Amino acid sequence: MNINKNKKVNSKSLENGFSLIEILVVLMIIGMLTAVVAINVLPSQDRARVDKAKADIRIIEQALELYRLDMFSYPTEQEGLKALIEKPANNRFSDRYRQGGYIKRLEADPWGNDYLYERPGKNNTFDIISLGADGQKGGDGLDSDISNWD
Repeated sequence: MNINKNKKVNSKSLENGFSLIEILVVLMIIGMLTAVVAINVLPSQDRARVDKAKADIRIIEQALELYRLDMFSYPTEQEGLKALIEKPANNRFSDRYRQGGYIKRLEADPWGNDYLYERPGKNNTFDIISLGADGQKGGDGLDSDISNWD
């Protein structure tokens, strides 16, 4: 009698598990959820890049104002934004340059391009511009320029 009981347990344990159809259904559900998440997350990533570029420009503006207070003028266009992290060699007030610079590092914009610095600017005393996703002046949508006068 014990032998029959063991055979039933062994045959039951072989039947446990998932069928191929059950596994395929689960994979299809995971795929559909992934598609829904991707559709909702990708536009948020684009907005986040634009917001980061605007925040970076505000930080650079503040650093330029601190530079002006110490050095009595903004960096020239030739000195560029690099003057915020390294002491300009030809500035007559270089002894007033803040130790450690005015920002820790110059990062590229969220699309990997350098921020443009124009002085005198077309719209302000100086202009700071990110060229957007396409990396070229002008454009619409994500390709549009982001600047300190927007």
